[in-house]
Amino acid sequence: MAVGDDGAMLLVVPSSPLAPRRPDPHFADEYEAARDLGLDCALVDHDALAAGDAAAGASRLPESDDVVYRGWMLDSERYASFDAAVSARGSQLRTTGVSYRSAHELPGWIDSVRAHTAETMWTNDDSPAAFDEACRNLGSGPAVLRDYVKSAKHDWDTAVFIPDVADPGGARPIATRFRELRGDDFAGGFVVRRFERYVTAEVRTWWVDGVRAMVTSHPDTPDVLPDDFSMPVGLAAAIASLGLPFVTADLVRRDDGKWRLIEIGDGQVSDRPRSTEPAELLRVLG
Repeated sequence: MAVGDDGAMLLVVPSSPLAPRRPDPHFADEYEAARDLGLDCALVDHDALAAGDAAAGASRLPESDDVVYRGWMLDSERYASFDAAVSARGSQLRTTGVSYRSAHELPGWIDSVRAHTAETMWTNDDSPAAFDEACRNLGSGPAVLRDYVKSAKHDWDTAVFIPDVADPGGARPIATRFRELRGDDFAGGFVVRRFERYVTAEVRTWWVDGVRAMVTSHPDTPDVLPDDFSMPVGLAAAIASLGLPFVTADLVRRDDGKWRLIEIGDGQVSDRPRSTEPAELLRVLG
C-alpha cells in the first residue's frame, strides 16, 4: 500500500529551498507534529509551483484521496494548476482549485457575510476609472484599500488609508501607490472598504467543513487573545453557507463593542500563531 492511500489525511508542506528533502523551516513543526501523530506527510517544491511548473512541484507526492496543503500562499491560478497536477497523480486535494479561489479572494466570500463586515466595493481590474467608480459607490468618508487578497498594511498612510472617498484628488494617489507596491502580486482588482475603528487585537477562527474547530490569537499578535471574544449572531451560518472545506475567519471588536469580520482566507495558507501548538491544528484537520 502506498503512503497516503489508506483514506487518512496526507499533510503536504513546502520543502526547504536549501535542503529539498527536508521541510521548509517555517512549516517544520507542523510536519514533525504530524509524523508524531501518525499522519502521512510529504513535501512539495513551492518554488516550482509558484513558477508555474506544478507537475515538477508535485512530483514527489504519493497517492492519497485527502491531501491537505499547509504552506506558502499561491495565487489562484497557480493553486488551480497544483490541484490539476495532484489529480493527474491519482490524488485529490481536500480543497479544490475552485474552493481555494472562493476562500482566497474577497469576491468569493463577501456576499455571504456582508452583514458582519465593513461595507465593501470592488473593481474587476486595476483601471483608475474603475477605482473612481468604486469610491463613488461607497459614497463619502474614510475607507481602506486592498486588492482581492491583501493590503499594504505596512504603508498605511500612503497606500491603505483613504481619508475621504469623495475626494478623488486624495484617493487616487493612494490607489496609485498601492498598485505600485503590489506589483506583479496585485490580485484581481481594487477593494475599497469603509473604515471602521477597532479596539482589540484580531482573533483568528478556524473552520473545517463549515464548523468552527478552533479559536486562536492572530499571528501578528500571537500572545494576545481577547478574553471577551464572542461570535456575532448569524456569522457561523454565513460561513457554513460558503460550503468550503477549510477556512479561517479573522475578527476584531469595533469601538461600539460589536465583533466584526475582517476577512476570510483559505486555511491551508493561513499562518498559525506560534502560541498555538501545531498538534492542536492537526487534530482538528485529521
